[in-house]
Amino acid sequence: MKKLFVVLLLSISFSAIAQSKSDLQKHYEAFYKEMRIQGDVNGVISALTHLNVIDPSDQRKDTLAFVYANNNQHMQALNTIGIEKKATDSDMAVQVKAISLKALGQPKRALEQFEELFKRTPNPYLAYELADLKIQTGANSEAVTNIDYGMANAKDDMKYAFYERQQPYEVPLKAAFLHLKALTIYDNNSGDIDAAIAKIDEALAIDPNFNLASLSKQALESRKNPPAAAPAPPVETGKKKKKKKLKIQNMR
Repeated sequence: MKKLFVVLLLSISFSAIAQSKSDLQKHYEAFYKEMRIQGDVNGVISALTHLNVIDPSDQRKDTLAFVYANNNQHMQALNTIGIEKKATDSDMAVQVKAISLKALGQPKRALEQFEELFKRTPNPYLAYELADLKIQTGANSEAVTNIDYGMANAKDDMKYAFYERQQPYEVPLKAAFLHLKALTIYDNNSGDIDAAIAKIDEALAIDPNFNLASLSKQALESRKNPPAAAPAPPVETGKKKKKKKLKIQNMR
């Protein structure tokens, strides 16, 4: 009889816990929907975090990481899903890892994730990211392959955003690829500055307001025509130095 009572008590306890968990999950699912409607990012993050604790899900983790990354909370995004390259990752997870690693100044690790994305769905935008990261890591010859692919497949209406100015701006993707091409020309043969400048001029012909290309052109032109060295300051004679020393002694 005592054993039966214990079993009955445990059964009731588990039922109550299950009901409580189910009620909590329904609550946070409703809360999540409401936060999305209101556009409350912190509320969405809170709801997804609670749901992941109540009922862990890879899909929900990917969504939470995506929300973090979209809110420029890249460290939190990577803490949610990790940084390892996994063939089983969803496209969203790979995208979050690639973007967040790049934003946190990890070009080599970001490159691995962008390579995986490009393998799954090749497109000119991913080709640009790959070329840019390869130039940063010194793989210029490999970057040329991605640049050539991008130039061949970029459409006239495709744009790429740049943020080196206080106000972000967009330029045609083809112009962005031409700028990268100029960088590879210079890096592969630093003596051929004219060829690199000519490629930048092609980019500026497409978009004269391409600020980053203009800055690169100025840098290349300054290397080609370095400013004249400033004249050396006159050397003081021993006599002048002696007078200066005596003056200091008198001040004491």
